[in-house]
Amino acid sequence: MAKFLVTYHGGGEPPADPAMREQMMAAFGAWAASVGENMIDPGAPLGPAKAVTSSDVRDDDNHIVEGYTVLSAGSLADAVALVRSHPFVSRGGTLVVSEAVAP
Repeated sequence: MAKFLVTYHGGGEPPADPAMREQMMAAFGAWAASVGENMIDPGAPLGPAKAVTSSDVRDDDNHIVEGYTVLSAGSLADAVALVRSHPFVSRGGTLVVSEAVAP
C-alpha cells in the first residue's frame, strides 16, 4: 500500500460557536472511522508558518495549506475515493491528494 498526503485548502475559518465546532469534529470523526485501517495519521489543522530558503527565513504570507491527513491506499484513485466523502469538502474546502514517492 502506498502513502498519500492529503492537504486541506480553503474551507473558511472553524466556527466560533462551540456546538458547531463539536459538530464539525464529530463529522470528521465519523469520516475517519469510515476510512478505517487506511488512516495512518489523522493530521491536524496548521497555524502560522515560516518559509525557509538557503538565504532567508520569513513569514509565509502565501500560506495556503490549512491542515493535513496521511492515508494509505492501493492507488491514487483509491485514495481519492477515500476523501470524496470528507466533511471538509462539503464545507467548501478543497482536498489535494498527493502520493508519497519512495526513493
